[in-house]
Order: sequence, then structure tokens, then C-alpha cells
Amino acid sequence: MTKAELVQKIHAKAGLSTKAQTEAALDAVIASLTEALQSGDSVTFTGFGSFKVTDRAARKGRNPRTGKEITIPASKAVKFTPGKMLKEAVKK
Repeated sequence: MTKAELVQKIHAKAGLSTKAQTEAALDAVIASLTEALQSGDSVTFTGFGSFKVTDRAARKGRNPRTGKEITIPASKAVKFTPGKMLKEAVKK
């Protein structure tokens, strides 16, 4: 699903007056979620799931082209854990 398709579905279900307002609302949600994760907070949507930032340690890897061993630097990643209602809905 693309962002445009998501905006169209939200527009149909939420009944906002224009698609532009719907897209602005979606952009605001994404921006707020991003800001919360950047500040180290976790974001939880009850029944849907939660987003949190995890630390990945530095590790050894291999360049697939040359086979040479490289060091992959430590980084941060966003982890999504689905909620019970989402898990059950996907099972059906």
C-alpha cells in the first residue's frame, strides 16, 4: 500500500472534508511518531502495537563481493512489536 492509497482509505473511513486535510493529518501523525522516537520515547497504540528504538552493537560482517571481513558500526534501529488484536486480525 502506498501513502496515496492509505490517505484515500483514511479519507473514506474518517470522513474528513478533503483528501488534503487527510494527508496533512497523516503527515502530522508520522512527524509526531518520528519526533517521539528520536527523543528515545516508545510509542504504543493499544491493540495495534508499539514502536521503540533499539541499539545494535557493532559486529563483524563480510563483504559479499570480495569476502573481506569488515566491521559494521553500532547503530540504532526502530523495532515494531505487533499487539494482540493485530496478531489475531492477521491470523484470520
